[in-house]
Amino acid sequence: MYDIFVKTHFSSGHHLRDYPGSCELPHGHNWNVTVTVRATELDDLGMGIDFKVLKKHVYAVVDQLDHRNLNEMAAFADINPSSEHIATFIWDQLEGPLSHERYGLYSVSVYETDTSGLTYYGPRT
Repeated sequence: MYDIFVKTHFSSGHHLRDYPGSCELPHGHNWNVTVTVRATELDDLGMGIDFKVLKKHVYAVVDQLDHRNLNEMAAFADINPSSEHIATFIWDQLEGPLSHERYGLYSVSVYETDTSGLTYYGPRT
């Protein structure tokens, strides 16, 4: 087993509707994201997934979030753009493109700060 990951970041603003505190007010974060693919075997070149391929897909999704008011995105019209929902959004966008007979999406980690974040492992089956 090989866990192959890409770390990236984006900046955006949001607010948490009906939150009992200051996070209900508009504010921003410099979010850090780690996307991990788990490979069960290597290709003929000795790679689980080419970093170039992984980065292409991850950056395309993260670019949708960068420099946006997340509350104005259709994906967050009916749900709060919490770290949990952002991780789910990234997962949902990447699960298909990162599905292969040798590898698949394993986890998405989202950090609001250097010391606070979460890891999402996909929906329960």
